[in-house]
Amino acid sequence: MLRGFIVVFYILIVCGAEAQVISGVSVTEVDSGWASNSVNVVVFRKNSLVSFRDTQFISFYDKDAYVMLGKRRHGSKEWILKRTAYKGNATDAHNSISIMVDGDGYLHVAWDHHNNTLRYCKSTAPGSLDMTEKITMTGKLENSVSYPEFYKMPGGDLLFFYRDGGSGRGNLVINRYSIATKQWTQLHSNLIDGEGKRNAYWQACTDSKGIIHISWVWRESPDVASNHDMCYARSNDGGVTWEKSTGEKYTLPVTASNAEYALRIPQNSELINQTSMFADNKGDPYIASYWRDAGSTIPQYHIIYKTKGKWQVENTGFRKTSFSLSGVGTKRIPISRPQLVINRSGKKIKAAVIFRDAERGNKVSVALSKNITKRKWKLYDLSSSSVGAWEPSYDTELWQQKRIVNLFVQNAEQADAEGKTSLPAQMVKVLEWDL
Repeated sequence: MLRGFIVVFYILIVCGAEAQVISGVSVTEVDSGWASNSVNVVVFRKNSLVSFRDTQFISFYDKDAYVMLGKRRHGSKEWILKRTAYKGNATDAHNSISIMVDGDGYLHVAWDHHNNTLRYCKSTAPGSLDMTEKITMTGKLENSVSYPEFYKMPGGDLLFFYRDGGSGRGNLVINRYSIATKQWTQLHSNLIDGEGKRNAYWQACTDSKGIIHISWVWRESPDVASNHDMCYARSNDGGVTWEKSTGEKYTLPVTASNAEYALRIPQNSELINQTSMFADNKGDPYIASYWRDAGSTIPQYHIIYKTKGKWQVENTGFRKTSFSLSGVGTKRIPISRPQLVINRSGKKIKAAVIFRDAERGNKVSVALSKNITKRKWKLYDLSSSSVGAWEPSYDTELWQQKRIVNLFVQNAEQADAEGKTSLPAQMVKVLEWDL
């Protein structure tokens, strides 16, 4: 087990053919939500759950595809819910809802984006679930928005990342919200430039020192099989300037020719896009993804990380079944993209990789390592039944505040490419376990 983790989910340890329930489990039901595809449970929701002081907020599409917001006091099982006036095209699994609370307590919401006009609003008062009308941010590059993600800075300002343009030809835009002025400004219209030939699919995080870490794969076309390589950049000044892990300053925009390559991964390696990353208390970055190594037919979860000045890669190596990524749109993939939590203590790098895998019955699962440098992993199932096409997302702010992970969990299905299945609305849950 990993001492120092307090993780919020339901856990079963698999012992032979039987499973034993561990004590200290708390399961909180919220309300039923849209489940005919994976729009509520995609990994790139930043965030599905978010805490501010003693209150936790949640968002999801309800059974009729309206944006539902909720909040509760920490420790409470009672949610206050409000159905907004906003409806999304939930049949497209790209169109997820992302939320964040700024340093003054205002809730910010972005929803229903896949190469379309910005859909954004904020609460009318701190802590409120009443939202403004749909509003713009900067008025610049807001006509072809995809993958909206909020990140909170230590002082309470927010960052908003999104792709401008389509798959294989998009650029990364970053806006910043000031709690002092209550205004958004555009830091970068094109931080990572695909040069009209490719686009970057990123994952990002902020650490306790306010350093912004971003990593990405390049995609050469709308076909997911064209994903390749893993690149890295960081910012020490709130997103204004960017550098490599060596401290060398980037000349912006970052392109395929001047990017830092943490690891070279060829096309057609079953490399997935938009996963997760983490930075430990020393500011060292960790990137979780999956791909197939040369000579193997089985995609495995990997962790790319930098320690002692060198990029390392850890292959968890526990998967046993092969599959292939190819085609466009949201794929029905037998495993989820992972979430990664690191707890570093001295020389020990303790890790939890949270995932879902068909070979484990599509349950919520976790791979734990007491020290990833020792390359030993233990697997546990964290739910007793299938969660369909679920992917993990968690309350990043609660982790930073209290070292507690809260998982958003819902059973959902995903048809290959876009479209919906016949699965009716399913219960949204926050699964809690005090490890």
